[in-house]
Amino acid sequence: MSSRRRFALHTLAVASIAGLATLGLGTAHAQETIKVGVLHSLSGTMAISETVLKDTVLMAIDEINAKGGVLGKKLEAVVVDPASNWPLFAEKARQLVSKDKVAVVFGCWTSVSRKSVLPVFEELNSLLFYPVQYEGEELSKNVFYTGAAPNQQAIPAVEYLMSKDGGAAKRFVLLGTDYVYPRTTNKILRAFLHSKGIADADIMEEYTPFGHGDYQSIIAKIKKFAAEGKKTAVVSTINGDSNVPFYKELGNQGLKATDVPVVAFSVGEEELRGVDTKPLVGHLAAWNYFMSIKSPANTEFVKKWSDYAKAKGIAGHKDKPLTNDPMEATYIGIMMWKQAVEKARSTDTDKVIAAMAGQTVPAPGGFVSTMDPKNHHLHKPVFIGEVKADGQFNVVWKTKGPVKAQPWSPFIAENKGKKDEPEKK
Repeated sequence: MSSRRRFALHTLAVASIAGLATLGLGTAHAQETIKVGVLHSLSGTMAISETVLKDTVLMAIDEINAKGGVLGKKLEAVVVDPASNWPLFAEKARQLVSKDKVAVVFGCWTSVSRKSVLPVFEELNSLLFYPVQYEGEELSKNVFYTGAAPNQQAIPAVEYLMSKDGGAAKRFVLLGTDYVYPRTTNKILRAFLHSKGIADADIMEEYTPFGHGDYQSIIAKIKKFAAEGKKTAVVSTINGDSNVPFYKELGNQGLKATDVPVVAFSVGEEELRGVDTKPLVGHLAAWNYFMSIKSPANTEFVKKWSDYAKAKGIAGHKDKPLTNDPMEATYIGIMMWKQAVEKARSTDTDKVIAAMAGQTVPAPGGFVSTMDPKNHHLHKPVFIGEVKADGQFNVVWKTKGPVKAQPWSPFIAENKGKKDEPEKK
């Protein structure tokens, strides 16, 4: 071959490689990182709860990268703000998977946001890790649910309220934000209460919209309902920043835990940050983790978060760092995903799904967290805590160990015969 011919072929090859690089194909940079999507509301009514979960993902990514990354590559976070706008969640999810090419997404809080993005993840065969308690009644191969199913939070909480230790409640107020999680959870709880002999006349059910700020008339109504005789308890599925005016009004009207205890499923350390908790002492929350849990693993987790929050100057947390249940569930999820990717030696969705079955990590709450081999839910212990004057929780009841999730509630008749694992499509 002539030197002129060799030169021409070499020039053509260089041009071809340059062209591929221009298109973003075969570039060195594309191979340098594994992109991870973060899909949490940083503005709007849910920012009070979700912003800290974004920071938890970033902390975990920093920790993983400091130890060498995953498969020899550093993780790169792609953060978007769906702004508590449920249709925008779907749009941002599609952007993360199709445009940003993330390998996995950690995100959502409300069930309406999860329902919004679910078709996107199933259509594009991508992965979502969902870190918050929810109503169950769903199983997708493309979602790992690291928060609690109803039998890991709602049912045990109501059983506790009905017990002697919990006050032996005979009447119940089911109070929630008006969307799928509270309504479905309360459908399950109403059926459960019926099974325990509680009549509809002894159940009051009320809903308020997202961002609701005036609870004066509702709490007056609760007081009237409670004054009708039998011991009454409130089960709260209020979500987001509405919890602040709700708890303030609870204090204003002097509704004490000794009279009418409130157990909340979406109120933790973070939501109580802006509330005077002294009038709320003794009211309850049911979770699978509290910051106040005593264990070496939790001491390490709280210190890790405290150091990170101070170093990054995270608003509120640099002076008063707090951890909570969805933060723990987020952290467990990303550590399990890392292990599954390493086991699969790939970020391919189907390979990672297969590798997630049975994954275990030491949980900050002091137990070994296990991903169920079939149903994409964690086995989780249940804790019930009383609000203390400092906004922390004193654990007053807990299960003996982790509880296996029941995604399909046995208290909903139409669930009979449903399989406890995602359908293969």
